[in-house]
Amino acid sequence: MNAEDRIERARKLYEQAVFGGDADVLADAERGLDAVEADTALARGRILHARFLNERADTGAPPAEDPAELPLFERAAALYQAVGDPRGQAEAQFWIGCLHQVIRRDDDIAVPHLELAAQLATAAGDPPTRAEALRHLGIAAHTAGRLDEARERLEESSRLRREVGALPGVAANLVGLAYIAAAQGRHADALDALDEANSIARAHHAHAVVRQVAQAREQI
Repeated sequence: MNAEDRIERARKLYEQAVFGGDADVLADAERGLDAVEADTALARGRILHARFLNERADTGAPPAEDPAELPLFERAAALYQAVGDPRGQAEAQFWIGCLHQVIRRDDDIAVPHLELAAQLATAAGDPPTRAEALRHLGIAAHTAGRLDEARERLEESSRLRREVGALPGVAANLVGLAYIAAAQGRHADALDALDEANSIARAHHAHAVVRQVAQAREQI
């Protein structure tokens, strides 16, 4: 049920309560609106995160964190839990972890949220969110020097992304796999990964990933 359907249902339940005298239906209406609020909070948080990433790419330095972003994700997580939506919970937990990792550079706090996101996504049958969580768990492992684990996480994330057709995401993962290959002394594998990443990114107009490929070529 989408947001428009939930709002229309809340209107009908209101009429049922007012004209039919059935106040019990109001709790159902509120749950539906809580789900709409959760979706909206998550969407607003994602927009703020995208703005952070774009400003960082433009200036070469991380901008200040928007103080509204984390409360939006936390509000979404709480509402999804309250309405019993594990798929929504998984996505909200991922974004909380992503914020702590990407913006605050704190993997100690990020990783438990990312692990929970992966578990919830698996249980809910949500490959895209599981792929996102695995990617960022791979980044955390890479940062900690656990290169085999990092490679495994990113390869599994890439497999899931290929399955759902998220090819720009595959290209982004290949850039990460290239850095890992270089760190492990697999220089030819690193260059192959960058070639494939560049090909996919250009085919799908993923210009940000094309820039990441070019930067990786300079560093590897």
